[in-house]
Amino acid sequence: MRGLETLARAWKAPEIRAKMIFTMLMLVVFRIGSNIPVPGINREVLKETFANGGNGLIDLFNLFSGGAFANMTIFALSITPYITASIIIQLLTIAIPSLEAMAKEGLEGRKKIARITRYLTVILAVIQAIGVSLGMFRGALISNSIFSIIVIVLVLTAGTSFLMWLGEKINENGIGNGISLIIFAGIVARIPTGLHGLWLNVQEGTISYVTIFLFVAFAILVIVGIIEIQEGHRRIPVQYAKRVVGRKMYGGQSTHIPLKVNQAGVIPVIFALSILQFPLTITYFTGKDSGFALWVTKWLSPVGSPGVWLYAVFNVLLIIFFTYFYTAVSFNPVEVADQLKANGGFVPGIRPGNATVEYLNRVMTRITFVGALFLAAVATLPTLLTQLTPLNVSFGGTSLLIVVGVALDSMKQLEQQLLMRNYSGSGFLK
Repeated sequence: MRGLETLARAWKAPEIRAKMIFTMLMLVVFRIGSNIPVPGINREVLKETFANGGNGLIDLFNLFSGGAFANMTIFALSITPYITASIIIQLLTIAIPSLEAMAKEGLEGRKKIARITRYLTVILAVIQAIGVSLGMFRGALISNSIFSIIVIVLVLTAGTSFLMWLGEKINENGIGNGISLIIFAGIVARIPTGLHGLWLNVQEGTISYVTIFLFVAFAILVIVGIIEIQEGHRRIPVQYAKRVVGRKMYGGQSTHIPLKVNQAGVIPVIFALSILQFPLTITYFTGKDSGFALWVTKWLSPVGSPGVWLYAVFNVLLIIFFTYFYTAVSFNPVEVADQLKANGGFVPGIRPGNATVEYLNRVMTRITFVGALFLAAVATLPTLLTQLTPLNVSFGGTSLLIVVGVALDSMKQLEQQLLMRNYSGSGFLK
């Protein structure tokens, strides 16, 4: 209800309504482009190739592209090269001193890093487009000529570059994070198809109404859990010492450091999914009837037996590992402790310096474990649910995490826009 009230209030404000309309129009452009086919692809062969469902990275790419990857449209690569480039640059910023110094330069430094990220995105898009054209979709090419392949690679790269530009325009003139909203729109666009398939199964009698009811109840509980974890914080109390400057006294106030339970977001799930499905992706190059493909399908596939159970165990372990890894990358307790010490702040009962670093590390380790288990459960349960019930859960845990996270972030930005618009300088909302 609070979200609906926020939307209603935002729609009444002319400047915010203009931003909302701009955002929706940009997402419509994205969905139109997601249905424009790449030239030089035989649609019948493409349909036969993926008739039995996607393995490998097809599920991951379809997640971000809204089904455009399996249909080989101009936005087939979606925004995944940009996401990969952003993660690489973020990790390199920690490892390379020059990039770290650039990141600390303020607005100009961020602009330079954004420019480097764009160039890397185009390079990765070209590499990925070549791999897709000459590997996974090679059998669906109408012509194997160099010219035909160059056209396909250029079209796919241009599609990713356009989406990157579209996301930046949403950031400048719209509401919410443009890249996240593009992924959000692709996931949500697949819901009607999933509901239609579910309804057909009910009509055929393969799924009962009781099963549907239990599934809906389970989905609601998962969504509520995602919201609670995404919004969950551990507040570290901070006290600032009083100091006298001239005739005035400064400091003395109390505040807190909010440590998120899920500091890593959905990144660990994506990393784990990429690694687990890499062997499955290779089977598209070796052939589905090869010995390697049959072994992978049996032992490392979410549809194999007993592979589904090994897949689930590895998925949980990898998600926990990457949650700790990415949290360590994004949260630096030494830097936080140094900032507190420099500003005269301290955690009550904890000495400034190394003791504060150890305390923050201990707290972060504990709450990260809870966040890691939560991510592992949300990402793994849909796979197990598909195996244990007649339900074919195509809208998985990763999709739910992204959709709920982006929706919450967009609502927060709308509330901030309303707060800034109605702030008069002497109070808050009127």
